[in-house]
Amino acid sequence: MGLMASLQIPTNRLDLFIRSVEISSYLPGRIRLHSKNLVGNPNLEQEIKANLSPMDGIDSVETSTVTGSILIKYTPEQLRRNNELRKVEEYIITHARRK
Repeated sequence: MGLMASLQIPTNRLDLFIRSVEISSYLPGRIRLHSKNLVGNPNLEQEIKANLSPMDGIDSVETSTVTGSILIKYTPEQLRRNNELRKVEEYIITHARRK
């Protein structure tokens, strides 16, 4: 295990994003996040969708600027083929409030 991994320091934009939101719930194929920064912020909403939607394995990204909710639906087997996304999912699993 490398130093960065052992310190759990974000190593890319996706990792930084995941660590900046509250991980409300996790089920394989479905992750619910919340971000106070998303409330009333349509520009951030578009940025989130533009960055997450094109990723292999992600089926849909639903957001709400009213509640700050982000719902990500994905195909676990396909997403886990990408080493970085697999690591993000592992982080989410260990930090979700509800599983």
